[in-house]
Amino acid sequence: MRRGQRGVSLLGVIFWGVIVGLGLILALRIVPVYTEYAAVKRAISELTQRAEPQTPPSQLRSEFDKFATIDDFTSVSGRDLVITREEGRTKIEVHYQRLVPLFANVSLAFDFEAHGTIGAP
Repeated sequence: MRRGQRGVSLLGVIFWGVIVGLGLILALRIVPVYTEYAAVKRAISELTQRAEPQTPPSQLRSEFDKFATIDDFTSVSGRDLVITREEGRTKIEVHYQRLVPLFANVSLAFDFEAHGTIGAP
């Protein structure tokens, strides 16, 4: 009794190669966006740990821009920070959107939000 051949066909290899390739391209486009977001969150966290509640907003923005230069992110700058003062605390927030083109007219949109408080109890 003879058994049929076993293995992967050329069409199967091509199909899975395309799937893996698309997944890799997607990952290579998405990972830097989240890496940048982590850097923005880290910058706000460092800023809230180092600053005093009475620090002027212009100085907070300037310090944030220094962190942006060091960590090399450009989606957010000190001008984009929303700084509010309430009850002896200073709250720093940023909301931004990042568009990542995939191919032709297809893009991914990411909405990010980071915040921190100076003088938190």
